[in-house]
Amino acid sequence: MEKAIQQYLKSNGFEALRPKAVLFDMDGVLYDSMPNHAIAWQRAMAKFGIHMTEADAYATEGARGVDTIRMMVKKQQGRDIDEAGAQRMYDEKTRQFHALPETPVMPGIPELMAHINADGLTIGVVTGSGQRPLINRLIKDFGEYLNEEHIVTAYDVKHGKPNPDPYLMGLHKCGNLKPWEAFVVENAPLGVKAGVAAQIFTIAVNTGPLPNEVLTDAGANLIFEKMLDLAEAWHQLYTFNP
Repeated sequence: MEKAIQQYLKSNGFEALRPKAVLFDMDGVLYDSMPNHAIAWQRAMAKFGIHMTEADAYATEGARGVDTIRMMVKKQQGRDIDEAGAQRMYDEKTRQFHALPETPVMPGIPELMAHINADGLTIGVVTGSGQRPLINRLIKDFGEYLNEEHIVTAYDVKHGKPNPDPYLMGLHKCGNLKPWEAFVVENAPLGVKAGVAAQIFTIAVNTGPLPNEVLTDAGANLIFEKMLDLAEAWHQLYTFNP
């Protein structure tokens, strides 16, 4: 942990890490939802003649849904579609997702949020989703720690993950913070790349099927195997001052 923080400070030219907020991704981080998303993606895209695999769903996790669709259509059908056309396809993916059973909160998240809240930090969410029912559920499940003003969705930015824009917007929404004043918690390579591109200390929790090396290669500053491990390490991480 000490080495990771010191390397982060050195590589970004920052003097200190002074966190005031934690910016969470949603799917695969707050909720154990990626298996359902993979099913929904495959079923929805098949209706439009697009072959999407489970591996494709995990590889593009964190990106704006419309960006994923435009990429897949271009790759498989050799044509460009506009955002409105991609949105119509994404609406079907949303319908398929909500037809599946509700996904559980990720084990360790309630404990971690309680620790963060007790230390007086702001909690934000930065998601590539824009589905209103999911935003409503965030408030229902985490309203004790989270308010809607601190949520960034696909519709708040033009360029989604792996671009830095979503996490830069997260810094803005959580109080116009500087990069060294926040942590990012992610589980997917595109999200890790976005956090790193925003120069925020980025923690990866490998809740999916990808090998750790994929997250390391994306630039993760620290990797944990489970959210419970991060919850247990929170106090040491937050109070560490190299």
